[in-house]
Amino acid sequence: MTRRRATAETSGSGRRRRGAVRSVALALALAALPSVAAADKKFKQKECLDCHTKQADQYAGYKYAHPAVRERRCEECHLRHGLVPKLLLKESGNGFCYRCHKRETIGMDKANVHSVLRKGSCTVCHDAHGSNVPHMLKGDAQNACFACHRKEPFQKKVVHAVLARDGCRACHLAHASAEKKLLSAPEAKLCGSCHPATSPGFQKAHASYPVATCTGCHDPHSAARPKLLKESVHPPVAGSECDSCHAAPTSPKPFAVSEEGGKLCANCHDPAGLDGGAKLQHAPVKRLECLACHDPHASDSPKLARAAGTALCARCHARLARKFVVPHAPVSGAQGCRTCHAPHGANEKDLLAKKPAALCASCHAKTIQAGGARKVSHPPFVDGDCTTCHDPHGSDQKGMIVARQDKLCYECHSDAEQAFMKAHVHRPILEGNCSACHASHGGDQPKLLREKGWRLCQGCHEPLFKEAGATSHKPFNDGACLDCHDPHGSNSPGLLVSDQKTLCLRCHAKTKEALQAASVHAPFAAGECTRCHNPHKAGMKGLLVGKPPDLCTSCHTALQQRLASEKRHAPVEDCLSCHQPHGGKKPRLLDQGVAEVCDQCHSTTDAAFASAHLGIEARKIACASCHDPHTSKDPKLFKSTVHMPFVARQCDSCHVATVKDEVKR
Repeated sequence: MTRRRATAETSGSGRRRRGAVRSVALALALAALPSVAAADKKFKQKECLDCHTKQADQYAGYKYAHPAVRERRCEECHLRHGLVPKLLLKESGNGFCYRCHKRETIGMDKANVHSVLRKGSCTVCHDAHGSNVPHMLKGDAQNACFACHRKEPFQKKVVHAVLARDGCRACHLAHASAEKKLLSAPEAKLCGSCHPATSPGFQKAHASYPVATCTGCHDPHSAARPKLLKESVHPPVAGSECDSCHAAPTSPKPFAVSEEGGKLCANCHDPAGLDGGAKLQHAPVKRLECLACHDPHASDSPKLARAAGTALCARCHARLARKFVVPHAPVSGAQGCRTCHAPHGANEKDLLAKKPAALCASCHAKTIQAGGARKVSHPPFVDGDCTTCHDPHGSDQKGMIVARQDKLCYECHSDAEQAFMKAHVHRPILEGNCSACHASHGGDQPKLLREKGWRLCQGCHEPLFKEAGATSHKPFNDGACLDCHDPHGSNSPGLLVSDQKTLCLRCHAKTKEALQAASVHAPFAAGECTRCHNPHKAGMKGLLVGKPPDLCTSCHTALQQRLASEKRHAPVEDCLSCHQPHGGKKPRLLDQGVAEVCDQCHSTTDAAFASAHLGIEARKIACASCHDPHTSKDPKLFKSTVHMPFVARQCDSCHVATVKDEVKR
């Protein structure tokens, strides 16, 4: 029995060993098959927050989290790879939010939609991931609105209790409403929910009148006066004396007035006292239309004005409502138009409180004083006609001028516009910047110039005046820029008063004679003097812009290439040793024949010269027919193509010298 068990165990152990060997062999075989191994390999997708651990910790602490964030479904909103290093949403703007939050649910179909939602983005108020404030607001319920709305109007001495307790959403809807100002209900119904019109206290305070509009007298948020009354309250309203203007509260028409328009106001306000007996009256005053500017009950603006500052006047004078690039400070100030204009009546045109010059001087005294102290004054400035050039309300131009500077100046200087518009226009003129050179109010130089002579030009052309140079052109040295240049416009390049040839020859009369020479230098003939000369200053004699031969080879480029690789004839270092700069009596700007020019350096009377030239008289030899006067590869400056007997110096193979040294072929 024991032997059989042992035998069985031995047999089972063997089978297990054989099975293990087969398993290993099978595994090795599978590993050797690339296709099978590749099929088994797979990417294990990690969650976004596995790497973005800071965000994961932040989101985990949110009390109110976006469902996609809470469930770690980042790819519901973001593309997985995005645009490094920027996260890329699947869709931009509010349209992305509307995929889950239907437009109708938010209220986008209602008459009044919150401007930040209509023009901006949901994320202005909400955090897209989460927040510790309900509705995932970025700020707490009390302060979220103050990200856009100023706090001051809501923090005056007396604060509406419901605002202090429940915040803005006690009365306003966050997204949209059928009511104006996003009210959650019509004004009377909304106010009546806390302040019932039937209560004894309400009836007493309002003298039993059926009040319909609470915000006509009360500020719904906060106020400096008790009972949230607005800043300015009509005395009959403050004293609950409504019947001093209106019919009795028991009347069929309790809000009917006892008299129409200004006649009712005249019972308490003396019309003559309002305008002080002025010659001119404001149109509404003249028509007794007091309510055009004043609220009969209460206002947030002084004097019961229907709006503050310039906003009141802009109700009729629409131009004042626009935003100017350069606004006049008083117009945008608290006083607004009343800084300069009388609201009821005045003795000056346009209801100005003073004469225009005196009115401007009340703020701009230093400018008036500085301009008046100058030797030369601009006529409109002297006459006190400030509005000839300046818009008293505001402008889109620097200095509050009424139009672009050049157009403004041309209104008086009408001949200048056509005179200045030439082929070449001075940059300040082109840009309409007359005041770059001329003072607007007054100056000490003729024509209201800001500086005298060259100092005016130096302001823009500073590098030209700092340019190093030992020699200066006399007009430039004397600061007489206008001797050569037109300060406004010219049909000649460089704003010259005439073409270069005419201008330069006006002073350089002797040089003019070169125009009649047998040969004339091409730039000189074309009147291109500045091709060779600097018209202002230079470090070389004759105001040359460069030294020969570099100056000359800037045009004679073929010679320039040869000078770099061939033997130079010594005089070539100074072209003017042979050539005239403007015009010559002989061809090629020479003043003498070629032989005479060569004779200046070469001794033509010695035996060596005679031997080399068959004893021919030098003056009868055309040197340039054999020699190149500038450069050559030959030591004797022979030309590149030479007749073979000539190469061997066998002139007598072709030429015979007669007794008279005449050459015959």
